[in-house]
Amino acid sequence: MLKKIQETSNFLKNKTGFTPEYGIILGTGLGGLVNEIKAEHIIEYEKIPNFPVSTVKGHQGKLIFGELSGKKVVALQGRFHFYEGYSMQEVTFPIRVFKELGIRILILSNASGGLNPDFSVGDVMFIEDHINLMGNNPLIGPNDAALGPRFPDMSEPYDHSLREKAQGIADRLGIKYRTGVYAAVTGPTFETPAEYKYVRIIGGDSVGMSTVPEVIVARQAGLPCLAFSVISDLGVEGKIVDITHDDVIDAASIAEPRMTKIIKAFTAETD
Repeated sequence: MLKKIQETSNFLKNKTGFTPEYGIILGTGLGGLVNEIKAEHIIEYEKIPNFPVSTVKGHQGKLIFGELSGKKVVALQGRFHFYEGYSMQEVTFPIRVFKELGIRILILSNASGGLNPDFSVGDVMFIEDHINLMGNNPLIGPNDAALGPRFPDMSEPYDHSLREKAQGIADRLGIKYRTGVYAAVTGPTFETPAEYKYVRIIGGDSVGMSTVPEVIVARQAGLPCLAFSVISDLGVEGKIVDITHDDVIDAASIAEPRMTKIIKAFTAETD
């Protein structure tokens, strides 16, 4: 894997001459942040050696290099999912490349189903912890010590100081937010009422189909993470309705401007 990581990162370095400080992953319906990036290079995934190709509506499939709030960033406009048929190693490959490119902080976002009865559709939730219910882990298999330890610590998967800073920014901007635990499942089906209830009982505040594999790899690589969930539907008893992927995209896009404001201010104020 290390050879492929270096091949891809060298391709991107040679093509862009760019050393990003922040890596950003934009989830379903949350690609609007790209409009705030002063793009210097836009590369379609299929033109990048060893890169997977996003196959899901709401994920544009472009790698953006540019400036956000005066800081150099690289952004995935569309992520990869285990349910698309990719291996966990392929899903998380961009994180390895981001690390090789030089990022210091990883910012992630996703659209998820709200399980906490206090949540509403359109809420922005800071992820403070996660539960991996995907039945897999991107670190399974031979470990290359050059990529990180065999048994990485996960006592703080989402950096507490970064989250506190971002929450302070949200308070200052008058943006209401939630905090909670994100549970990751494989999908691609949405959850049954019994599954929603189960995940809530074991401690989940929201549930989705991404993010956790990327954070596991980021932590192995020593990258601090800040992550957001936009609540796009509710898995609360009495509030469960038919849901489609288009509904998720629509709900996420409504909340996206608030998340974008937080991320813009956060990058501006974080060295």
